[in-house]
Amino acid sequence: MAIWFRHGDARFPFLWESGPQAPGRWHDVAHAPATYLADSPDGAWAELLRHEEITDPADLRGISRRMWAVEVPDAVVEAAPRPTLATETLCGDLASYPACQRYATELRQAGATALHAPSAALAPAGGGGQKVDGGLVEAAGRDGATLVLFGGHWPDVRAWAAVDVGAPTLRQLQQVRHFQDGATLPASSSAS
Repeated sequence: MAIWFRHGDARFPFLWESGPQAPGRWHDVAHAPATYLADSPDGAWAELLRHEEITDPADLRGISRRMWAVEVPDAVVEAAPRPTLATETLCGDLASYPACQRYATELRQAGATALHAPSAALAPAGGGGQKVDGGLVEAAGRDGATLVLFGGHWPDVRAWAAVDVGAPTLRQLQQVRHFQDGATLPASSSAS
């Protein structure tokens, strides 16, 4: 079993089951629900910061989210296709969303229930975490990953609320691959 991470509004469960969901990189409105997981807490916070377009450290004080540790069966992760799109598309701005959505739609039509992709929100090598070596220091960098679970029925996936009410740190804000100036996201849903 692999542990993945997801931030969310504390009023809602950690998986999308149904209902309206704003489009994302790997799904459009017609292909919801889709649950996005990150391979590190830094990646999950980066997703929030990028999508909410938070760049000012002062705005971190206004964030209040639950952080979930989500256990996903290894078979799901191993079977999840890895997109073969160009890096500029995989990690691009909003203009790259339609290409990613089309790609994911084709995978779903071919029977895929999940997708494993590079993190678009986490800066390159931003997923290394920290370690203790004469004090707290940055660990060697590594790229982050995203796992997208398609559909709302995942009985073998379980989670724990690792943080009930939390916010990302300044360090995590500095690891975000922000959208370019002028990019705007569709209205977000409260459960994302």
